[in-house]
Amino acid sequence: MIGLPLTSCAKKIPFLNSSVVPAAKGFTTVKIDSNKNFVVKINVSDLAAVERLQTAKLTYVAWMETDQGNMENLGQLKSLTSFFSKRHKASLETVTPYKPTKVFITSESDINVQYPGTQIVLTTNPF
Repeated sequence: MIGLPLTSCAKKIPFLNSSVVPAAKGFTTVKIDSNKNFVVKINVSDLAAVERLQTAKLTYVAWMETDQGNMENLGQLKSLTSFFSKRHKASLETVTPYKPTKVFITSESDINVQYPGTQIVLTTNPF
């Protein structure tokens, strides 16, 4: 496992290929801000509309596993689909006091879920 250095440089971590949404690709970046919080940014492209998945849901929710082994709901991915582009893009930026060790995205029926559902759409390796 690779630890995050305590610097303000962002570490770019790719998402692994998905069997749920094979065309989807993306990455997350994690950096430490001046208040010693972790800034987590997620960028994904070619992500199918969540209602078109085999098990249709209402939204994509990003999660992180912390260095304490807990799961934290990072929030809903925001769609960035453009009129001039057929590529479906989504992103999220958030700040957390907890050190992330893995980031993943699930399809959910409710944005306020406390625990991740079983359909993991994208995930990183532990970092």
